[in-house]
Amino acid sequence: MQPLARRMAEIEPFHVMALLARARELEAQGRSIIHMEIGGPDFPTPEPICRAGTRVIEKGELFYTPALGLPQLRKAIAGYYRSRYGVELSPARIVVTTGASGALLLACAVLVGPGDEVLLADPGYPANRHFVRLMEGVPRAVPVAAADGYQLAPQHLERHWGPRSVAALVASPSNPTGTLISTERLSAMADFAGERGGTLIVDEIYHGLVYEGEYTTALAHSGDVFVVNSFSKYFQMTGWRLGWLVAPERYLGELDKLAQNLYLAAPTPSQHAALAAFEPETLAILEARRLEFKARRDYLVPALRGLGFDIPVTPQGAFYIYAGCGRLTRDSLAFARDLLERAGVAITPGIDFGANAPERHVRFAYTNSIARLKEGVARIAQFAKKS
Repeated sequence: MQPLARRMAEIEPFHVMALLARARELEAQGRSIIHMEIGGPDFPTPEPICRAGTRVIEKGELFYTPALGLPQLRKAIAGYYRSRYGVELSPARIVVTTGASGALLLACAVLVGPGDEVLLADPGYPANRHFVRLMEGVPRAVPVAAADGYQLAPQHLERHWGPRSVAALVASPSNPTGTLISTERLSAMADFAGERGGTLIVDEIYHGLVYEGEYTTALAHSGDVFVVNSFSKYFQMTGWRLGWLVAPERYLGELDKLAQNLYLAAPTPSQHAALAAFEPETLAILEARRLEFKARRDYLVPALRGLGFDIPVTPQGAFYIYAGCGRLTRDSLAFARDLLERAGVAITPGIDFGANAPERHVRFAYTNSIARLKEGVARIAQFAKKS
């Protein structure tokens, strides 16, 4: 048998994928399943984006783009930062990538060496720690609590930053909690990391899907941070696999080299289609959908609390609710499995998001219509009565 690299023992699958596969099996058998586990918007890609993609396919202009991305798209992204945040950004600092995952991979590859540490919040998105491990780095999970908004703060960096630390990776809004990091806290963490020769990597892929509170990009406060964004969530282009990375200029030559070797260039039709993402017609569609997501959140949070789930922090963005289930079960994975089999409701167990009391937490995604969410709540209520 061919040997596996040692790192593979520390890279785990998404446990929710097994639940999703089982949900699809049950649907194939004729069962009705309420999906509250999927981490992607349920709306189709806005029509102006689809039209732009269709036009370039019909023209046959599907050749490779430069590794750093289509120049006009990099310029359009810079224009978006100007119009949305009032931030002047050189298009040269923008790297168009194959999804936000491609952006995170590039950031980790250029920053993390063997044995280098990256601080991350626990709970947090699982792929982040796996990208660090893939580069032979050490993901340093920092337990965060509801009192912290489930986010890293300057005091966490002061306590956990060590001689091998090179970066802290934060997400605002966060997956799985939907919470924001204040601009003051972001700025303080960027300053802290920079003073110690490190940097802050900021995942902003849920920007745009924010329902209250002041927020801006980390780039408004520092030119030395790495910012990751995506066309998948707010712009609802999940299957187009397109994202971007904004990096300090001194890293661009190395990032260009990495992109050439790792994936050559992001998909050409997707890049041309994304040019339409910033048009007024598209943005109007996205704003209406943002309000729909907010309405879903505003229904689901109190409904879940009424069923006995603990939600100490109301999510301010994204489309997730991170809920304590300790009053209903001592094993969130078994709870999620039973809920699927017996009630036809699919949710994500806490085990996917780290080691910070995962057995007492689950994640709900409100990526479904309010009518379906209401049906899901009714099924959970019946399930809880019988358990």
